[in-house]
Amino acid sequence: MKIAVVILNWNGVTLLQQFLPSVLQHSPEATIYVADNASTDKSVEFVQQNFPSIQIISNKDNYGFAQGYNEALQHIQADVYALVNSDIEVTENWLHPIIKTFELEPNTAVIQPKILDYKSKSYFEYAGAAGGFLDKYGYPFCRGRIFDTIEKDNGQYDDHCEIFWASGACFFIRSKIFHELSGFDADFFAHQEEIDLCWRIINKGYQIKYNYKSTVFHVGGATLKLGNPKKTYLNFRNSLFMLVKNLPKSSLLPVIFSRMILDGIAGLKFVLQGEWKHFWAILRAHGSFYGSIGVTYKKRANSQTKKYYKVKSIVYRYYVKSGKIFVN
Repeated sequence: MKIAVVILNWNGVTLLQQFLPSVLQHSPEATIYVADNASTDKSVEFVQQNFPSIQIISNKDNYGFAQGYNEALQHIQADVYALVNSDIEVTENWLHPIIKTFELEPNTAVIQPKILDYKSKSYFEYAGAAGGFLDKYGYPFCRGRIFDTIEKDNGQYDDHCEIFWASGACFFIRSKIFHELSGFDADFFAHQEEIDLCWRIINKGYQIKYNYKSTVFHVGGATLKLGNPKKTYLNFRNSLFMLVKNLPKSSLLPVIFSRMILDGIAGLKFVLQGEWKHFWAILRAHGSFYGSIGVTYKKRANSQTKKYYKVKSIVYRYYVKSGKIFVN
């Protein structure tokens, strides 16, 4: 099985200096690529001079995560793409369990490893932890992370199981399926495009898996910090895009209407906290969503799975019932 490790980069020379050595050291089975989103720092020159075995794909512009990968992967021939953030430290034999799973499970399209926090290595990391799920209203959460509550890794998720979405921080996907579904939705730019792709994959009848035997450590927020209003804008807008594209028809209007209310409550919370930049980010997100709703609706597949959510409301469970730990 031919595997390509593809690291998307934009002005991340410092991260490449820090994390490329671990990828090179522990990935002898793979061909390694850096897909550069038209960086203006010395990223490309650094890789060329210090890691000549790594192949470079130069995109013409900063296309973001979604289109950046779409553009780059057109030029890479492999059975499996390992899409890896530039702030990921990999571990010895991290590829073996993933390759074995793909070989044994032909219906598995995407796999996520265990993602731990680089800064506190005994804890899960926010972006993906031990695999992701959605609630009825499209709010994502993970085994090991619900909203801002992060669990310590005590082996509680040491399993090989089916999940609903895999983190884009370290995302293994069969190349055939990636191209069959035209990759990520470029209109997302960044954030939640991997959840949208996983949902579309599930609608096609494939499975998404988590395998704890492969472990990586993620810095998180190295490109766009958690408190950045742009992140708020992208998350709120893209969540609505994803729901319109993938919800079962019977749930579409009720769920979107409920999200309007919930997003309004979130905006009010930001106002009360004096976080006006985030309040305006939500307004801008909704404005962009309304302006794009016709185009987004046309992207709906012919059929949608009705089993898309793990719990009815993770917001209610977390904030009202104090359910801050994942429960199967």
